[in-house]
Amino acid sequence: MMGTVIEVAVPDDDRAAARARLVLDAFGDVDAAMSEWREGSPLATVNAQAGVAPVPVPPELLALVGRSLALAEATDDAFDPSWAALWGLWDFRADPPRVPSAEDVAARLPLVDFRAVVVDPDAGTIFLPRPGMKLGLGAIAKGYALDVAAARLREDGADRFTLSAGGQVTAFDASGRPLHVGVRAPRGGPDARLATLALVARDAPLSVSSSGDYERFFEVAGRRYHHVLDPRTGYPSLGARAVTVVGPEGTLADGLSTALMVAGPAALAELMARFGDYAAVLVTTAGEVVATPRFCTLLAPPLPDWCADAETDPR
Repeated sequence: MMGTVIEVAVPDDDRAAARARLVLDAFGDVDAAMSEWREGSPLATVNAQAGVAPVPVPPELLALVGRSLALAEATDDAFDPSWAALWGLWDFRADPPRVPSAEDVAARLPLVDFRAVVVDPDAGTIFLPRPGMKLGLGAIAKGYALDVAAARLREDGADRFTLSAGGQVTAFDASGRPLHVGVRAPRGGPDARLATLALVARDAPLSVSSSGDYERFFEVAGRRYHHVLDPRTGYPSLGARAVTVVGPEGTLADGLSTALMVAGPAALAELMARFGDYAAVLVTTAGEVVATPRFCTLLAPPLPDWCADAETDPR
């Protein structure tokens, strides 16, 4: 669902099958309301009515779009849910691949403008004022679905689970046992590991979100074009090869990993300071590894060389 494989790990007891179904139903509910691809969904209707009229939407969608706009503001446009106006320009499954013309990109770029989106909490509506504008929540909706699923599991009394959706994991273990999550290296294949997290999620779930240039991409004339688009340029981002963010909420971890792919290492320290409960590691386009000190405190030993100074700042 939601363009990826959903994996559910829960203890093998008499509630296991029912709890797995809770998770899948949560993803189905989020997808039905928030998929920009599903014809007739509330978000697809918002996009279809761009430049025409405000559209009443479910409260959950209204809230998530509002949060997306706030994140866009906080990341200085590196995250922008109105990126979806670029649909159709880039096809990462085409054979042979094609790079869109500069003219085509320039024609769409004025439609990418989160500040123009009108969210009316009192009326419960969303309005895209310009024909051709579109919202896409692919960079935050999977994280939100993981948060919904984790909440439903805890309401059902689950005290241990690990949920995976593509490049994102949400885990909880009330016993306090460390939960090991691999951080993929962006070069070297799907089993290549940059490091391994050892997370203690005793009191509440923790979420790990990874974004990278290795999931969907093509190469033309020696340049890699990948699916994380920079909403400021209309082209694949040049900020990083890969980013992993860890924090208490899947929604924000999802959005931040995308934003850092765009913003790159220069924004890492400032963004992580702004969102103090989150930690991150970033692999630059040159292959250098940069991590926040707090991220290094979450790793299983032995610590990699790029964590040499982690003990000096445990934040």
